Amino acid sequence: MKRRLCLKYMACLPVASLLMNNAWAQDALGVDMEKVIKTDAEWRRILTPEAYEVLRHEATEAAFSSPLNHEHRQGVYTCAGCGLPLFASSKKFDSGTGWPSFFEAIAEHVATKHDFRMLLPRKEYHCARCGGHQGHVFTDGPEPTGLRWCNNGVALIFIPQVAQ
Repeated sequence: MKRRLCLKYMACLPVASLLMNNAWAQDALGVDMEKVIKTDAEWRRILTPEAYEVLRHEATEAAFSSPLNHEHRQGVYTCAGCGLPLFASSKKFDSGTGWPSFFEAIAEHVATKHDFRMLLPRKEYHCARCGGHQGHVFTDGPEPTGLRWCNNGVALIFIPQVAQ
């Protein structure tokens, strides 16, 4: 009996995932900004193969592979797909996880959804303008938010602050 119940709930996961994907799409559409929409061929032309897989197919880059892990200058981290600013450098911290991590995103520039690919739900986030996958949000970050926005480095472009 327990086996049947387990199988029944496992069969529901794809449906729950679809519902959460639709909820994310509605959240992203609620942000008041012009959306960037491109064909798959256009995305392939403008992105590196690694960035394409992460941004358009929700892949994950290898831990400790991003040069952004060692970026300590002042500036802004933007979406590699459309250039929307997502994180200020003042919100970055070394989480020790191997991916660029931030404790706060720029308000309304990211949209979240639940991700069930690893069976346990995680909160995934995407660029609110182009829908590009960035990473996942965890609740083991530093104060003041307690959040860790764990980002794929290939999904970001760092723009250093220009000295005045």
